[in-house]
Amino acid sequence: MYYTYVIQSLKNNSFYIGSTNNLKERFKQHNEGKSKYTSIYGPWKLIYYEAFTTYKLAFNRELHLKKRTKSWQELCKRLDVKR
Repeated sequence: MYYTYVIQSLKNNSFYIGSTNNLKERFKQHNEGKSKYTSIYGPWKLIYYEAFTTYKLAFNRELHLKKRTKSWQELCKRLDVKR
């Protein structure tokens, strides 16, 4: 399985959207500072993920959410988070 995920910084409440085939390991990397962008904003909490059968589908969903479209706004509303 492949995943699109959203994590939120416990430091400044910012969001990071990504995709991976190993959600547990990727989340661990974010919290251990092994990701260039997320290392300065950790620690992180996983607030949402979706599962897909192909990497292409997961990556396309990641890109769609990163554009901060209506889908992103609706997701934030559903999760009750401020964007």
